[in-house]
Amino acid sequence: MISKTYFKTKDYCKVKFTLKPENAETVAIAGLNGNWETLISMSRKKDGSFTAEISLPKESQHEFKYLVNETEWINEPDADSEQPNGFGSSNSVIVL
Repeated sequence: MISKTYFKTKDYCKVKFTLKPENAETVAIAGLNGNWETLISMSRKKDGSFTAEISLPKESQHEFKYLVNETEWINEPDADSEQPNGFGSSNSVIVL
């Protein structure tokens, strides 16, 4: 799930990512701001879900994927859209 909080006086949007994959020990987000090398670790909650809050520039678009247990790439089911990638699958897209 993605929730977006816009601020009238700020040039960024606070985005909260929430994911609850089965049997996950770790979840990270890759690709935000075009950076596929630096992963953003998500915090594990008591209910087994993982969350991360990130500030991203307004009027921007970002491709990303979740990396579960350092081995499984999955898309965000509630993303604004998907974009084909060079690996035969697709990336999630968030539009701000």
